[in-house]
Amino acid sequence: GFPREAAGESEAAGIRTNFRIPDVLSLGIGGGSLVSPDGETGPRSVGFRLTEEALVFGGTTLTATDLAVAAGRADIGDRSRVAHLDPEFTARALDRIAERLAETVDRMRTSAGPLPVVAVGGGSVLVPTALPGFDDVRRPGHFDVANAVGAAIAQVGGEVDRVFQVPEGRRDSVLAEAREEAVGRAESAGARPGTVRIVDVEEVPLAYLPGGATRIRVKAVGDLDLNGIGSTRAPAGARDTHGAASHA
Repeated sequence: GFPREAAGESEAAGIRTNFRIPDVLSLGIGGGSLVSPDGETGPRSVGFRLTEEALVFGGTTLTATDLAVAAGRADIGDRSRVAHLDPEFTARALDRIAERLAETVDRMRTSAGPLPVVAVGGGSVLVPTALPGFDDVRRPGHFDVANAVGAAIAQVGGEVDRVFQVPEGRRDSVLAEAREEAVGRAESAGARPGTVRIVDVEEVPLAYLPGGATRIRVKAVGDLDLNGIGSTRAPAGARDTHGAASHA
């Protein structure tokens, strides 16, 4: 399906925003994360300089990637450059990463039932075959680039979000009008006609306004029309949205 949307304001780099975004909880641990002498990882990172500064690439900085290579979870760079790492230290640091990942997933869950955890992206080499409390860890085909592929094949969307007058007995016709407008915006944004479907409808009655005023938000998505790329243009005021891979 589609990722759950954040209920309230969202944070980006510590700054509160009012953008509508997927409900995402970020954790400062990745392949370039620095590892401290006591085995804690992140949030500081070498970032894009990983292939210059990590031990396995001939650098002098101990990173989470070095831990993964030393533990045999990844075959990246020169493994002989991390042969000196204490296996007990490596295991302890990776166990701590697993604990923090499990804590993060637990904060995002919506029920107490068992959940599969899907690991994708380059940093997923840090995820063990099972996490504390989450035994089902899955890695789809080409998992190391699955997040990038997901973004590249995301569907095209169109959204209507405005106040409609909904006279008594006309609710269905007003919703149909909003749906039709959302579909039109998706197609104008580049979705292939015939593939567009409605994925979300919200109604919020505005009791403080007369005439049955209701805020209606409708989201429609469809497959990208490859034949129409470059020739489509969204109508004024349209908010084009793209699907995203959902992460638990």
